Amino acid sequence: MAKVLTPQSEDFPRWYQDVITKAQLAENGPAKGSQVIRPTGFALWERMVAELDDRIKETGTENASFPLLIPESYFQREANHVEGFAPELWMVTHGGGKELEEKLAIRPTSETVIGEYLSKWINSYRDLPLLLNQWCNVMRYELRTRLFLRSSEFLWQEGHTVHETYEEAHAFTLRILHDVYADFIENVLALPVHRGIKTEAERFAGALNTFTVESLMRDGKALQMGTSHELGQNFAKAFDVQFQGADGKQQFGWTTSWGVSTRMVGGLIMGHGDDDGLRVPPNLAPVQVNVMVVKDTEEVQAAAKKVYDELKGDGLRVKLDNRGDIAFGRRAVDAELKGYPVRIEIGPRDLKNGEATVVSRVEGTKQTIPLGMLAEAVAAALEEAQQQLRDEALEFRESHTADVATVEEAVEAAQTGYARIAWDRCGVEGETQAAQSGVTVRVLQRADGSVPDSLDEDGLIAYLARGY
Repeated sequence: MAKVLTPQSEDFPRWYQDVITKAQLAENGPAKGSQVIRPTGFALWERMVAELDDRIKETGTENASFPLLIPESYFQREANHVEGFAPELWMVTHGGGKELEEKLAIRPTSETVIGEYLSKWINSYRDLPLLLNQWCNVMRYELRTRLFLRSSEFLWQEGHTVHETYEEAHAFTLRILHDVYADFIENVLALPVHRGIKTEAERFAGALNTFTVESLMRDGKALQMGTSHELGQNFAKAFDVQFQGADGKQQFGWTTSWGVSTRMVGGLIMGHGDDDGLRVPPNLAPVQVNVMVVKDTEEVQAAAKKVYDELKGDGLRVKLDNRGDIAFGRRAVDAELKGYPVRIEIGPRDLKNGEATVVSRVEGTKQTIPLGMLAEAVAAALEEAQQQLRDEALEFRESHTADVATVEEAVEAAQTGYARIAWDRCGVEGETQAAQSGVTVRVLQRADGSVPDSLDEDGLIAYLARGY
């Protein structure tokens, strides 16, 4: 099959752009940094939304919707927040042809506006916990943009919760990290993650602590896949989110915020893609099985439709490609580019023998399977593909992780993957030194790989890498 993409080994950024273009995932929008997500790319995001939304609701969180435009004065109430986001704000200064009395920010995130309403809705400890989430778009000014990874406008979910105690808020922050984000990324996206805490320099503006899940891409760079922020009482005090406790005393709530975005589509591309295009894990794939007519005859069309109906009846996400007016080879290349996990090819010769050809996108294998055994063969191929993608990504990460003893060694090792070093050998000074070479501390963990409760713990391990 002719190659249509720039090889990863030759130019990874060009390969990435080639995949997005030729698999018809997205295009640049008319305004700087904006993006148009095409149906194939949006289908991936829709599947991500569905899987994540189920997990979010399992925590008791409910969806809501808050305004896109936020008065500038809201940001001024929380000094750390506005300091962190001020360079990224897009401001609306005119409306209806007139200059506005107060500028309006297009939301970069919604802590400020949501805080305003939390203060109205919470009066007593009986109102807690209040667990809210919204799916929306946000805008942040970006100088250098790249589709899915860093755009001025992107899609995401942002969760915001209020709790009665620090302990409850802390536990919920970690529940989101583990039960929602890590579970989804590892078991649906098939990408292993490092779970841990961000350094003070990398934490969210105004937060007590930021917890993160990080994945290693196939070019050796790390991608922050999601974050869960422990906000303490900072935002509650800024927006007067108070409640009367069981003891009758007024006190401020303990809040969290957390989010993932369309950046995960970029992570899917770079974490699993190869020189033939996307490789989509079956648990995520909008199209798990692509039933293809090799030659357009009445008998072949009828057989392909029957296979399609049977597999769809089994609960699989199936596409029927019965386009006889487009060359089969061209359609097969398109299916490879879009990463459909399994293809079933049916032609006159297959039909004569009572067979079909099952092609695994991940394993790169072709099997001739009797028509009566297709369902079993497809189920096995999908299960194997999901596991293989996870295994390959984990093996890649482990083989591209180096233990080092100095910051200089860390910077060198981070050119090809993770550098692992004791935090007390790096520290804030070493973090600053590494950053001068484009290397950042991605995550801090305990020695056993578990997530620390705070940066104050001793014996933490740092993972350094170049990142997106």
